[in-house]
Amino acid sequence: MSSSREQEGLKTLGRKTEYKSDYAPEVLETFQNKHPENDYWVQFNCPEFTSLCPITGQPDFAEIKILYMPGERMVESKSLKLYLFSFRNHGDFHEDCVNVIMKDLVRLMDPKYIEVIGLFTPRGGISIHPYANYGRPGTKYEEMAQQRLMSYQMTGM
Repeated sequence: MSSSREQEGLKTLGRKTEYKSDYAPEVLETFQNKHPENDYWVQFNCPEFTSLCPITGQPDFAEIKILYMPGERMVESKSLKLYLFSFRNHGDFHEDCVNVIMKDLVRLMDPKYIEVIGLFTPRGGISIHPYANYGRPGTKYEEMAQQRLMSYQMTGM
């Protein structure tokens, strides 16, 4: 008899953790949202995100914040942790990391709305805090994305 995890198609939850050595969107998994008719927020905070500068190869550290309103599918948190960990040896600029994360999650679960914020620690005396968002096209969430983007208050400003 298979477990409900297996029925959902979840492969990593409850199993020995295998860490990928480079960017690995294929590790992301979803499960069925039991309340797709409701608008509600899900927030993930990853205070130990690490990637590499694509020019110098030096490590960059950040807190990544992901906020979304789920549609039919939701991202499974262990797979998200493994996905974010896969950036550890990946070289990309801060802005690229935030946009790649957002686009991968949009492709994965087709949320009603999502935003990703990167609070990168200073290197060379400058910190960078990129913000990217998305609202499902042709819906009130697309309008919400435009409104939130235009009114977004950058931290420390």
